[in-house]
Amino acid sequence: MNTQVDVARAYLDALLSHDGNSVPIEPRAVRYEMGLKTAFSGNHLRRSLSGGPQYRVIRSIRDCVWTVDGDDVTVDYLLDAGLLGRTLATVRVVETFRIPPHDLRIHRIDAKIRRP
Repeated sequence: MNTQVDVARAYLDALLSHDGNSVPIEPRAVRYEMGLKTAFSGNHLRRSLSGGPQYRVIRSIRDCVWTVDGDDVTVDYLLDAGLLGRTLATVRVVETFRIPPHDLRIHRIDAKIRRP
């Protein structure tokens, strides 16, 4: 992983692969979704990525638009969710990752989900 975007991209890849072990996450990392805390530590976030049922319905992530501003990497993308090989819903997700360039690990994630 050479850049902040590479680290954030590893997180998106883990949403699809269900392998959180490949994501560089700081041990005290937290995640907020729509203002609610959904991950309470780096280990909790890694376990959720690897086995959380909330991620099993993700079929694809597409149309990613990346921006970097200091320690923050923001990605705006479309997420397709479904079951049994069928896409049932598409949502727009905007996630901001706190990834200090000197550390290159995720320290915080803030996610917003809305209709596309």
